Amino acid sequence: MSFDWHAGPITRSTPLDKHYRNTQRVRQFLLSECGEGFKFDRAFMAWIKSGTPSTMGDIADEWLRIHRCIIGI
Repeated sequence: MSFDWHAGPITRSTPLDKHYRNTQRVRQFLLSECGEGFKFDRAFMAWIKSGTPSTMGDIADEWLRIHRCIIGI
């Protein structure tokens, strides 16, 4: 059975599956992990779909890594 990306509980350890979707719940999770500056862009969404990340924690960590480099934190 696949994970319900619209209603299931999302944590840092939630595994990504082939049915992953950028839902409002995913956005809420990433806002809580990454801060109010979080937003999806095409390159980041493509990276998520690439199969590289395996958990929602990996996604949050990568967004933070990229954006800390951009703003120099």
